[in-house]
Amino acid sequence: MVDNATTAGAAAEEVKPRSVRVVLMALMIAMLLAMLDNMIIGTAMPTIVGELGGLEHLSWVVTAYTLATAASTPIWGKLGDMYGRKGSFLASIVIFLIGSALSGMAQDMGQLIGFRAVQGLGAGGLMVGVMAIIGDLIPPRDRGKYQGMMAGVMALAMIGGPLVGGTITDHMGWRWSFYINLPLGAVALAMVTAVLHLPKKKAQGKIDYLGAALLTIAITSTVLVTTWGGTEYAWGSAEIVGLIVVGVAATAAFLFAETKAAEPVMPLHIFRSRNFTLMSVIGFLVGFAMFGAVLYLPLFQQSVQGASATNSGLLLLPMLLSMMAVSLIAGRVTTNSGKYKVFPIVGGALMVAGLYLLAQMDTGTGRLESGVYMAILGAGLGFLMQITMLVAQNSVEMKDMGVASSTATLFRTLGGSFGVALMGSLFTGRVTDAMTDRLGPEAAGSVGSAQLDAASLAKLPEAVREAYQYAVAAGTHSAFLLGAFVAVLGFAAAWFVKEVPLRGSGPAPAAAPAGGDAGAAPAAAPQAPVAH
Repeated sequence: MVDNATTAGAAAEEVKPRSVRVVLMALMIAMLLAMLDNMIIGTAMPTIVGELGGLEHLSWVVTAYTLATAASTPIWGKLGDMYGRKGSFLASIVIFLIGSALSGMAQDMGQLIGFRAVQGLGAGGLMVGVMAIIGDLIPPRDRGKYQGMMAGVMALAMIGGPLVGGTITDHMGWRWSFYINLPLGAVALAMVTAVLHLPKKKAQGKIDYLGAALLTIAITSTVLVTTWGGTEYAWGSAEIVGLIVVGVAATAAFLFAETKAAEPVMPLHIFRSRNFTLMSVIGFLVGFAMFGAVLYLPLFQQSVQGASATNSGLLLLPMLLSMMAVSLIAGRVTTNSGKYKVFPIVGGALMVAGLYLLAQMDTGTGRLESGVYMAILGAGLGFLMQITMLVAQNSVEMKDMGVASSTATLFRTLGGSFGVALMGSLFTGRVTDAMTDRLGPEAAGSVGSAQLDAASLAKLPEAVREAYQYAVAAGTHSAFLLGAFVAVLGFAAAWFVKEVPLRGSGPAPAAAPAGGDAGAAPAAAPQAPVAH
């Protein structure tokens, strides 16, 4: 056993940098597929509805994808741990591409919604597969070198998605918004198949079907509550209250089932690690802040500052470039020093500051001023985005790398759902109240809380336009103030993170020091997987 571990460790040391780069390029393409999809489809949706009809079901095109992605994420992570990372990752790419092809061929809105769910099932495995394979392939101590690449992919998706979606829809038709995934996915499939070689695994126990089903019900109920609450249904409606009851009951049943399962889909022992639990909490709060910012910053700039909707991705450039640059710097420092505790603390502080400053924007705030505020928020996210995943993976044994990656991803996804829902509810209520105060109930009702672009605003009477801009600024203030309050919780949690040595090639003791993080793997554990 010792000889095998030694051999594996030696083999890992001999991995050629070029081979690792080829594998990482394939992983980044797969990650881009998962992140780019919703950004592209959002731009194409008006055209899709115009051809297929079914406007009343429009939200389900996004909801079906989001639900399937969130529900399948932990299951993909566990399948990778049990049966091998490469096979499950390739399967997720194939399912995603099948869903993409079918979505492009959809003849009505019902078919499109169903095929988007298939696509979402594959997308859940793409994100987890990327993170878990990187966790297997590259020691945490060396992983910081590649953090800039991950942040770059995210920035590319957020900036390029709307632009690419608009271009494809205008010149090639909306169906190519889905077909564009096929050549990219084929390249990723070929590269992963040819270059990535990971040890084959044989499951020791049966799949935890009960746990998977209960977790799926709990996640589905949670996402539907955050998606429908305050929009499709009132928060106090029977539908929302019923979903909350189902979600709570399913969560309680899931936790009980996991204590009895031979091979639990989400082993509860990973939460015995203080660092892992803290990273899950911080990841949830990062998702809350980031997705809320991505939604309401372009809205503010279009409605209040008069920016064009077609350049909505470019509006986020200060935040995304700052996030990418800081993530790269933090990764390099982590690789060189092996230290990381300072980054969640600094990142939490900058996230609080950035969100608070964004909450101070009003109708007189210029583009330069808001750009500076966005850059501060982006710097905070840059310190937190990849560090949370790195520390979470370093806090578990190698056999739990998949479930650790999927759980961290799931918490971030759920945080985004809660952020969009709660910020959205607060924003809508504040806009309605402000319009009513300025114009009275009748005039306010004629405009409501509609999200008007610059062209639509120009057609409104001056008094109505100014009242709407004031209302949007007031709504944005409330939404970002909530985000700042939530970010304070993340900043507080960061102080409790323990500095556990990162596994890897850097000098480190053989085990965590006395009083270290419970559940963390030995610092010098060999990295078995090999790319060649």
